[in-house]
Amino acid sequence: MSVEAGKKAPDFTASTDGGKKLKLSDLRGKPVVLYFYPKDDTPGCTTEACGFRDALPDFSKVKAQVIGVSKDSVARHDKFKQKYDLPFPLVSDEDGKICEKYGTWIEKSLYGRKYMGIERATFLIDKTGTVAKVWHKVKVSGHVAEVLEAVKAL
Repeated sequence: MSVEAGKKAPDFTASTDGGKKLKLSDLRGKPVVLYFYPKDDTPGCTTEACGFRDALPDFSKVKAQVIGVSKDSVARHDKFKQKYDLPFPLVSDEDGKICEKYGTWIEKSLYGRKYMGIERATFLIDKTGTVAKVWHKVKVSGHVAEVLEAVKAL
C-alpha cells in the first residue's frame, strides 16, 4: 500500500519513546510531519533527526508537530533521543504495521544483495488529516528546509 497526496492519512496508535502512546488522529487541528527513517543512531538518520531538531522552533511557529518513525524499539528510541537531545516523539514500529500502511517497507539493494528495509520518506499531513505532500527516497541534505517550506505553504 502507498499513501498519496490528497488521501486521508492512515491512522495508527503506537508506542513512543518514554513509554508513551501516540494516536495520529489525536493531532488533528495542526499539521504533522511524519518522517520514516531506517535506524536510530546511524549517520544519515542522525543527520536527519538533528536537522528536524534544529529547525523545530521554525516548525513550532507554524504549529507543526514532527514525528519520527522507525522499527527500533522504545528503549533504543530513548537512547537516541537522549544522546542527541531530540525534542519530538519517535514512534516504535517494531511489527512494521505503520510502515506497511504508508508503503515505506520496501525491497532495497546494497552491493547486489536484496533485502527489506524502511524507505526514508516524509509525509506532510494537514490539519484535517489529509496527506498534503509526500517525499519518497529522501536525500537528507536540504530535506528539512524543503519540508518546512511546504508546511508554511499549507
